[in-house]
Amino acid sequence: MAPESMAPPPSRRWPLFLTLLTLIPQVVQAAVPSVDFARMGTVAVAGSFSGLGVFDSSRNITYNPSTATLLARNADGSLDVLGETSSGGAISAACTLNGKLYLAGLFSTVAGVPAQNIASYDPAAGTFSPLGGQNGGVNGQVAALYCDASGGTLWVGGQFKSPTTATGVANFGGAVALYHPSNDSWTPPPFDGLAGASAEVLSITPSTSGSSSLLFSGSFLTQFGTNITIAQNVSNPAVPSSPGATAFTSSLVPVSLANAAQIEADPSTTTTGFTSIASVLCPVGADGPGNSWRAQDGSASKIVIKPNTYITASGIRLGNTFLDGRGTQTFYFTAIPSNDVVPLTFVDPVTKQNFTCTDNCPLSNDSTILYQDFLFPSDLLITGFQITINSWYGASAGLHILQLLSNGAYASAVAAVNMPSCYAPAASQVGVSGQWSNVNVFTSIAATTQEVLSATVPVGTSSSAAPSVTWFPYVSAAGIYNVYLMVPGCVELQDCSKRTTVKTTLNPGGGLPLSMATVSEQVEQDTSQLIYSGPITPSAPNYNSTVVMTLADQPQGTGDGGNYDLIADRVMFQLISAGGSNSTSSSGAGAVAGSGSAGFGFFEWPSSASNMNATGVLPNTTETSLDGLATALSMNIGSAVATTAYTINAVVLYATNSVIFAGAFNLASVGAANVAAYSGGSIIKVGGSGLNGAVASMAPSSDSQTIYMGGAFTDTADATGGTRYRGVVEYSVNSSTWTALGGGVDGVVHSVSLSSARAGNQVIVAGNFTRTFSSSSDSTGTSAEGFAVYDLGSNAWVSSGGFLVGKLTLAVAGNGNTTTEYLAGSVSASAQYGANGWAIVGSGTNGAPVVQPLSGATLGGTAATNPTTTSRRMKRHSMSSNFVAPEAKHMLKVSKRQTTTAATSSDLPTSPSAPAPAVLSVAYWTNTSNSNHEVVILAGNFSVPNTQGVGVALYDESSKTLTALNGNQVNGVVRQVLVSSNILYVGGDFSVSGLDGHGWAMYDLHAGQWVSDSGVGLSSTSGSNPVVQSITTSTGLPNTIFVAGTFTTAGTVACGAVCAWSTVTKSWSALGNGVNGQAASIDFAGSSDNMLVVGGALTLADGTTANVAMYSFPNSTWQALGAPPGPVTALAVNNNNQSSVFAAGSSPDGTASFLAHWNGQAWTAQSSSWEPTTSISQLKFVPLLDPQTSTGVIAGDRMLFISGAIDSGSQGAMSSALYDGTTFMPFLMTSNSDGSSGYMSGLFNSFGSSFSFSERKLLATGIVILISIAIATGIVFFLLLLGIIWTLCSKRDAGLANPNPDEDDEDESSLRHGRPSALLEHINAATRTTILGAGALGGVGVMAHHKEDSSQHDHDVWVRSETPSDPLGGAGAAAGEEDLGDVNRPTHARYSFAGGAEGELAVAAGQEVVVLDDRDQAWWYVRDPVSGKEGVVPAAYLY
Repeated sequence: MAPESMAPPPSRRWPLFLTLLTLIPQVVQAAVPSVDFARMGTVAVAGSFSGLGVFDSSRNITYNPSTATLLARNADGSLDVLGETSSGGAISAACTLNGKLYLAGLFSTVAGVPAQNIASYDPAAGTFSPLGGQNGGVNGQVAALYCDASGGTLWVGGQFKSPTTATGVANFGGAVALYHPSNDSWTPPPFDGLAGASAEVLSITPSTSGSSSLLFSGSFLTQFGTNITIAQNVSNPAVPSSPGATAFTSSLVPVSLANAAQIEADPSTTTTGFTSIASVLCPVGADGPGNSWRAQDGSASKIVIKPNTYITASGIRLGNTFLDGRGTQTFYFTAIPSNDVVPLTFVDPVTKQNFTCTDNCPLSNDSTILYQDFLFPSDLLITGFQITINSWYGASAGLHILQLLSNGAYASAVAAVNMPSCYAPAASQVGVSGQWSNVNVFTSIAATTQEVLSATVPVGTSSSAAPSVTWFPYVSAAGIYNVYLMVPGCVELQDCSKRTTVKTTLNPGGGLPLSMATVSEQVEQDTSQLIYSGPITPSAPNYNSTVVMTLADQPQGTGDGGNYDLIADRVMFQLISAGGSNSTSSSGAGAVAGSGSAGFGFFEWPSSASNMNATGVLPNTTETSLDGLATALSMNIGSAVATTAYTINAVVLYATNSVIFAGAFNLASVGAANVAAYSGGSIIKVGGSGLNGAVASMAPSSDSQTIYMGGAFTDTADATGGTRYRGVVEYSVNSSTWTALGGGVDGVVHSVSLSSARAGNQVIVAGNFTRTFSSSSDSTGTSAEGFAVYDLGSNAWVSSGGFLVGKLTLAVAGNGNTTTEYLAGSVSASAQYGANGWAIVGSGTNGAPVVQPLSGATLGGTAATNPTTTSRRMKRHSMSSNFVAPEAKHMLKVSKRQTTTAATSSDLPTSPSAPAPAVLSVAYWTNTSNSNHEVVILAGNFSVPNTQGVGVALYDESSKTLTALNGNQVNGVVRQVLVSSNILYVGGDFSVSGLDGHGWAMYDLHAGQWVSDSGVGLSSTSGSNPVVQSITTSTGLPNTIFVAGTFTTAGTVACGAVCAWSTVTKSWSALGNGVNGQAASIDFAGSSDNMLVVGGALTLADGTTANVAMYSFPNSTWQALGAPPGPVTALAVNNNNQSSVFAAGSSPDGTASFLAHWNGQAWTAQSSSWEPTTSISQLKFVPLLDPQTSTGVIAGDRMLFISGAIDSGSQGAMSSALYDGTTFMPFLMTSNSDGSSGYMSGLFNSFGSSFSFSERKLLATGIVILISIAIATGIVFFLLLLGIIWTLCSKRDAGLANPNPDEDDEDESSLRHGRPSALLEHINAATRTTILGAGALGGVGVMAHHKEDSSQHDHDVWVRSETPSDPLGGAGAAAGEEDLGDVNRPTHARYSFAGGAEGELAVAAGQEVVVLDDRDQAWWYVRDPVSGKEGVVPAAYLY
C-alpha cells in the first residue's frame, strides 16, 4: 500500500511556479519562421545538455518535486507536460475510455482544476475535469482503475469510503466505486464495496476481453457464509441528530477526552463563561456561557488536545457557536505526532453532497445545524491533534462542540481507562475472573505507553477453569461491524515463549447466535486480530455488546516453566455501515456462523451476478472457483490476516480458473514469496520460489503466457544476493522460467506496461531509479531517470525519446487507437527529447523543427582530466562561424615574422559549465572506403561507452554505433574539429600521449592513426597550455587551415592567436604582423574571401585593442573593426559583407552581455533584455523555408541563429534563438540532468556554407531537360556556324599568303584550343552548370549532397534538385549511356590549373578531386569534394 501524503497548510506548501511569458519589444514567441534544415545537409546541435526541445512558453516550467506531473509520450518518444497535481499529490493509476484519459491517485487539484483524487483529461481539448461535478471525486486515495469499454463505465478502486459529491453515500461500502461518464454520476458497485480495517483495492482486472467477470486484488477481507437477517435497528436516542452528519457518522462513538493530558486553546477570550475549551468537549447545555468557547477577538487560534495514550480515530465533530454573530468560519486539522495536515471529507448540510477540504475547511454559521462531522481518508493512530482556526464570523471565532470520533466503538480490559463517552448512558465496562495484573507496555508510537492485563495460567488448565475477561463496550447504534481483538506483541513484554492461543465469544445481539473464534497471541509485534465481521445489535438501555476472552480449548505452544501468559488489551468495533437490516454475519479467523469461509486480498465479481453486499457476509452460493484464492491466502497468512501488511498488487488470468498473483507476501507453508500461481484450487510456486522482493506491477502479453513484472526485487527468492533481475523481469508461464531484461535498473520499478502500438513490442518501465544496465555484469549502466524503454526486438534498453528526471509512479500505454503513452510521477525536469550532448535536427510538418532520436549514440560522462590552468584562458566552448565566400582568385600573402610583444586586451568571459558528457563541436566525413557512408564526428568532454575513448567519437548512422579513435586518447577537452582530405584536425585544451604539442593534433581517418606533430605543435610563452577555439578553411586558399585560440607559437613560427596551416607543405605561417591575445571565432568577408574577420580579446601589433579585427589577404594588414562593447565570443559576417558583422560577448567587467552589429562605421547594440549571465557560443546564418520581409540589416531569406546559454529575462532560459535584425525569437531550449538549463555550443551542418539562401524554385525534371537540350542545341549550331565561317576565312587568307601550303600546323601551346573529342558533351555540361548550378551535372557518381564540412558559398539562385543526379542522370541512363569507366575515384592535381574558361574547374597542386568522367584522353570531368563544384580539368594535370 502506498503511504499517504497529506497536503500542508498554505504556509508550508510549495506552489507550482509557471514562468509567465510576456511580449517585449525585442523578444517574442509567436510566428517563428521555419528554418530550412534540409537545405543544409545533415544538421546537428550540440552542447552540454541531457534533453532539448522546441521553445514553448508552456514548457518553461519550474517543477515542484512535491507534486505529481502527468506527461504524454508521443509516437517519436517526445514528451509533453499535461499538468501537475496539488502539493503532496500522487498519480498511481490511469486508463483510457472513449478518447479520454482517466487518472487517479492522491490529490486535490490537477492543472489547477479542483478534483478529489481522480479526474479526466481530454486530449482533443487539452482540459482536465473532475468526476461527478465541481470538485468531484472520492474521499480517499485511488490505486486502481479499469475502463470498461463494453459497459462505458469506469471502475475505481483504492482506500476510500465514497465519492465526494454523490448522493446516498451510506450505500457505498468503501474501496470500490463506479463512475458513469454518460451522465457524470457515481453509483456503488453491485456488491456495495469491500471491507477490512484499512481496506484497499490495488488492481482491477477483467477476466477476459469480454469482461465476464472482474478480479479485484489488494488488502481487504471477504466472508462467505449463511444468510441471517436482523430483525431490528437499534440506536441510542441520546445521540443528537444534525444535518451536518450522516447515519454512519452519527453512529460513531466519540473518544473520551475529559482526562486528556493537555487541553488548551490560544489565544482565548477573557469573557467569563467562554474561556475554557474543555467546556465544549461534551457540553451539557445549549450554546452559551459554560457550554461554549470563544477565541480572542480578531485573532486566529489554535486548539491542542493530547490524551494520555494513543487512540484510533476516524474523524472530528465540530459544532459552531452562534452567539452575537460570532463563530468559526474555516479551519484545518493537524495530526500529532506526525504533524500532517489531514484532508477531511464532509457532507454539505444544504446540498447533501460530499466534499473534501484540507486548508480551509468550512464550518456553517446556520444555527439549525448543531454540528458537522468531518472524516479522515482512513483511520488514524494518533496521540493528539491540533485544530487551527484561520477565519471567523463576527468579532471572534468560537465553538460549541468539539469531539474526536472513534472508528466505531471500543473498550479496554483496564477498567480505569474506560471513561464515559459523550451521549453514552455509562462508560464501557469490563469484568474479569481469575487473577490478572496490570502491565505497562510501549505502543507503536514512540514514547507512548498503555496499560494491559496479564494472567499466568498453568499448562493443562481447561478453558472453563482459566482466567477470563469480559468486555461490555458501549455501541451507539446497530450496524455492520468488524470486531478486532488487540494483542500486544510479545517482544515488548519479553514473554514470547509463554504465549498461546485464546478463545473469544461474541454476542452480536438481535437474536443472532454467539460467534466464537480462536486467536493466536503468539505475535511478536502489536496486532489487531479480526474475531467477527457482521451485524451488531447493542442491548438497551446501556447499548452494550459483549465479548469474552479466555484460554483456547486447545491452546498452542508449550509454555515456559509450565505456564502460559494470557494478555488482555482492548476490543475495537469498526463500523462498516450503519443500520443492520438485510445483513449477514460471520465469525473471524475462519469460523462462520453456519458454514462458509474467510478470504483475504482477492475477490471475483461475475458480471451476471445479482447485487450483493461484499462488506458483510456473502452467500455461499456466490463464491466462485477463483474466490478460493482468497480463502487459501487467508489460511496461509493465519490469524494475523486482519492486520497483515501483505498486499496482492496485481493479478493475471493465464488460463481458466488459473491466475498469477503478485505483491508483497511470504507464504511460508507454500514456499512462495511475492509471486505465485493459483490453479486447481491450490496455491503453487512459480519460477522456483518467486522473487526476493515485492512485485508492484505486472504486464501480460496478448496471450497471457509471458508476463513482465516490476518491483523491488533483484533476483529470485532462491538466489542469495543475486542481481540478475534488478527491478524488472520476464516470466514464461509455459516453462515457469525467468528471463532478464538486460541487466535491469538500479532501483525500484513501480509500473510496467507493454506497448505494441510502436514498431516492435516494447516494455515501458517507470519507478525510482537512475540507470539501466545492459547485462547483469554491467556495473556502469546508462542514465535513465525514472523512466526507461526495453525493446523486445533488439533485446536491449533503447532511447526513450524524451528527457525526464524524476521518480515516476506510472507508465501506461494508450487505448490501442493511438501511440500516445502516459507517464506520471514526481518530476524535477523534462524536455521533449532526450539527447546526450548532441542531436540531429530537421524540418518536420509545416516546417516545425524535429529532433531525430539516435540509437547507440549515448556518450559517457567521464570528465576531462586536464583542466585549464590560467585565469586568462578563455573557457568558452566557442565554435567558428564557418561562413566563407566563393572561390577566391588570389593567393595567401603571409609574413615570415610576427611581433609578439604587443599589449593585451581584456580576457574572454568564462563560459557556462559544460560537464561531461558535453559535445562542443561536430564534423562530417564521407568514408569512401566504406560505401561512402557519412560519419558524424563528435568532439568535446565525454567518454565513449564500452571503449577507452575520450573526447572524440565517430558515429555511424548506418550501424547505429559509436567508436573511439584508435591509439592514445586525448587527455583534456576537445573544442573544435574539422575534416579536410581525410585528415581530422582537432583543437582544444588537451594533449595526446606520443604527440609533442598541446591543444592541436591531426588524425588520419583512413589510416586510423594520429599524424606526427613533431616540430609543428602549438605553445604559449605565458607558461600556460595553448588552447584552440576555432578551426576553419577558406576556398580562397583550399589547402590552408586557419587556427584560432590562445597561443603564441605554432611550431617554430611566432604566431599568436591566429595562424595558418598549409596542408601541402605541412607548415605554419603567420598572418601579416599578427595579433595577440585570445581568439574565439573566425569568419570571412569580401567577394572572394579576401578578408578574415576574427573575434576575441585581442590586440594588434601596434598595441591597438581589437575585440574584432580584420585581416586583408591582398595587402597583409590587420585593422580593428571599431570598438564593440567588450570581448567577443562569437561572430558572423552577413552575406560576406565586411560592413555587416554581428558579434556577441560580454562587457569587460562581466556585468552585461551583448549582441552588436557593425555597419562599417560603428557598432550598434542589438540586445537590450539579456541578463548578464547570458553567454553566446556561436552565431550562424541559416536559410528559411519561406522568405520574410527584410529588416534592412538581414535579408529576408535568412536569419541569425544564436547558440549558447541565453537568459532573456522575461522569457527565462533558452539555448538558441533566431534574430531577423529587429526581433529575437526563442527557438530551442535544453536541460541538464539535474533539471537546470543546458548550454548549446552551436549548430553544425554537413554542407558547411555551400548552400543557397535563396528560396528554392525548382522546375520539373522534364522541363529542365528540354530547356537544357534546347540551349545546348542552339549553342552547338552557333559554334558550328562560327567554325565554318572561321575555316573559310582562314583558308582564304592562307591561300592568298601561300599558294602551295604545307600541312596545317597544330597549336600545341594551348590545350584549350584543342578541346577534347567529347567537346559537345562538355559544353553541354558546362552550360547546364551555368544555368542550374553545379549540382545539376549529376550523371553517375554525383552525390546527393556534400558529405564533408565544406567552406564554399553557393550564390546560385537556382539550386540543385532534391536528388542532384535526377535532371539529367536519369535520362542518360534510360538512353543507355556508354561506360564511364572507373568513375567516382579520388585523384590529385599534379599542377595548379587556373580554369578561367567556361565549364573549367580551378584546382591547386596537391588538391584532391573526384573523377566523374574520364572518357576523353585530354580532358577529365571532375568534382571538388570540398566545395561540390564540378568541371573539366586537363587529364595531364591529374595523377
